[in-house]
Amino acid sequence: MAVAVLSDIHSNYIALETCINYALSKNIRTFIFLGDYIGEMAYPEKTMERIYALSADYECYFIKGNKEDYWIDYQNNRFLWLDNDSTTGCLLYAYKHLSQKDLDFFKGLPISQNITLGNMPQITICHGSPYKTNENLFPTNDKTFDIMEGLDSSVILCGHTHIQGKIENKGKMVLNAGAVGLPMNSNRKSQFLILHEMDNQWKEEFVSLEYDVERVIEEIRASGLHNHAPYWCMVTENLLRNGNIPHSTVLKRAMSLCDDETGNCIWPNVPEKYWKQAVEEMMCTQRD
Repeated sequence: MAVAVLSDIHSNYIALETCINYALSKNIRTFIFLGDYIGEMAYPEKTMERIYALSADYECYFIKGNKEDYWIDYQNNRFLWLDNDSTTGCLLYAYKHLSQKDLDFFKGLPISQNITLGNMPQITICHGSPYKTNENLFPTNDKTFDIMEGLDSSVILCGHTHIQGKIENKGKMVLNAGAVGLPMNSNRKSQFLILHEMDNQWKEEFVSLEYDVERVIEEIRASGLHNHAPYWCMVTENLLRNGNIPHSTVLKRAMSLCDDETGNCIWPNVPEKYWKQAVEEMMCTQRD
């Protein structure tokens, strides 16, 4: 038995297709998805169409990521997300490309789930942690080990950080699948995880695959997405090509610059000029 574990697609249906095709070529017929299906890239509907088609033909498990909370909360509350705005323009673009079917699908997803496949040990799947979609399971955080010890499962699967990795403690392990759509430090490759059955235990295989990164960037521009969220998309393109400066870092810097000048910067009200300064700093760091 082998299982493909995919997380953090972020609308990168081109990378998703590459990962799915690779898994199918290895005769994998069971898929686990760890959330953050939509966001950052063009044509979100193509990602959802591929996910629905896959789940119609194969055994698939799904849980919710923090991005899914954004779409659900926006439908309920209609926050002030603006077009042509680097802070929220990409969120608004993604939301406008979701159907009611998509939103209902997201609403039905659990934050975590325990899975038993055949006679294999139980697996707990989550996006950030089993308790919060936006919580990081890092090896440097004592809470990670508290969470591991508090679960019955010997294997915990997560994503959210966009960094593949393994944490072991007292006979249990956390496996981060990395990110299909926007992995960190992946050398322009898409990443996911395969679990293999070996001697009645799960053995991990971290997978990195080349795919057409430039086509993804071309579609960001052809779709007009780069106009909806100019500097956010610059960060996206840099991540796709170089994979080392996340959106959160640039946003934090933009807000810091805004706060230094205005004395009161509150998300999502971050003027474009501060985004421009933060991205220019990012580019200088990239060149260095």
